[in-house]
Amino acid sequence: MKTKYTLLSTLALSGLLISCGDKDQHGHSHDHSTTEHKDHDGHEDHDEHDDHDHDHGEEVALGSHDIEGIKVEAAQGHGAVEAGKEGHLIVKLPFNDGGETVVRVWIGTADKTLSSAGKGVYTPSHNDYDIHTTAPKPLPADAKWWVEITKPDGTKITGSIPLLKDIK
Repeated sequence: MKTKYTLLSTLALSGLLISCGDKDQHGHSHDHSTTEHKDHDGHEDHDEHDDHDHDHGEEVALGSHDIEGIKVEAAQGHGAVEAGKEGHLIVKLPFNDGGETVVRVWIGTADKTLSSAGKGVYTPSHNDYDIHTTAPKPLPADAKWWVEITKPDGTKITGSIPLLKDIK
């Protein structure tokens, strides 16, 4: 009999925690799919969202850039890049492998000093990668977006894209 009550209490508490955890004080639901962790390579991953339907502010096209023979299109969101603040980059590759390629970016210098790398989240509806990462503080004068592309066959290439520090 005690086991029955313990089981019922546990189930009731679990249901209460699940329903309360998904709503704020006004009854609005929240998406708890945001994760941030380190992957097996020790890179800090910012797997923020699965689509671009959220507001990143104005996205500014950074144009097409050659990264070791691959032409990538890029756009910057979240406004100007500021030291210690989150930056947002959208990367579109010239091929579609369904997100099998891994795209990581960081803000700063090639050697990643004081930088954290964000891992791109592939968005099938746009065929691009949505990446968030934090700019180092202090921000180096020659800071750039650094893009590391790892193809499914393990081939890894790295290159840079100029960042917009002063978006008007």
